[in-house]
Amino acid sequence: MDNQKIESRLPLVSIILPVYNGMPYLESSIKSIRTQTYRNFELIIVNDGSKDNSMNFLRDIKDSRIRLFEQENMGLAATLNKGIGYSKGEFIARHDQDDISLPLRLEKQVAFLINNHDYALVGTWASIINNDGETGRAHLHPAENIQLQFELLFDNPFVHSSVMLRKSIFEAVGLYSTDKNRQPPEDYELWSRIARHAKIANIPEVLHLYREIPSSMSRTGINPFLDKVIDRSIENLTWANKNETDETINIISALAHRAYYRIRTKPKLIKIFLMLLKLSLAVKKNSGESILKLKKRFILRYFSILNSYKGYKFQNQK
Repeated sequence: MDNQKIESRLPLVSIILPVYNGMPYLESSIKSIRTQTYRNFELIIVNDGSKDNSMNFLRDIKDSRIRLFEQENMGLAATLNKGIGYSKGEFIARHDQDDISLPLRLEKQVAFLINNHDYALVGTWASIINNDGETGRAHLHPAENIQLQFELLFDNPFVHSSVMLRKSIFEAVGLYSTDKNRQPPEDYELWSRIARHAKIANIPEVLHLYREIPSSMSRTGINPFLDKVIDRSIENLTWANKNETDETINIISALAHRAYYRIRTKPKLIKIFLMLLKLSLAVKKNSGESILKLKKRFILRYFSILNSYKGYKFQNQK
């Protein structure tokens, strides 16, 4: 059987690439997709009302696997939903206009989802680059389901543009939220809903290059963004606590993000420790996996919150 026939039998991957003023990074970003070792894909590019030369550049690309759409500016979450609506694939992969996917990324993620039917989402590790090249830093998030289920209670342990999902999961949990009270972070909001229905994973290999841009909203610490992250964290912690509200949960989430301005009552370490233990057992029960796999994550999270608590205490002694 020739390679073309073999490839046609592999699952079709729909890669969603939203574009807004994507120059000068678009060329290298799209090239990294066109040169993937996994070739049975469609690249859905949605130009979200760019004001630079992005659309002219995109129109000049000749590749039958690329489907180009244009719209008035709608924002990231709505644009991603449009892209998913256009897709024909069994799997949906994310990609950003300024990031680079290394050649084996799609091949390894497709193999993972084919071999693990109870998983709906798989990301990868990512090296961090900037306009000067490699930074020497990387996003090396946990890889296993139970560890990720635990980390999602506090923050987002995935690189958005490295993620591949089963398209069928959107039927169970819906698309990206366009509610301005819930996003951004549109990715953390969606992963949190997915994790309540299916297993999640990261491939512990650097298969993606994530570009840091100084103006990126996710790294400037703007309070409206941070507050929404904390709100989603509280939502996740409360869900793990059998939907029972508890002030200790609010404190834990605020300390996890060093958002001391959100702490209303004096934190008590014993209550924090016991709540973290309770939440760990809840994650263990929901995942059906060994609590031993959580041991390291629990210790790291507890000491991280403990250090934040010391910072809070020092600040309030001034």
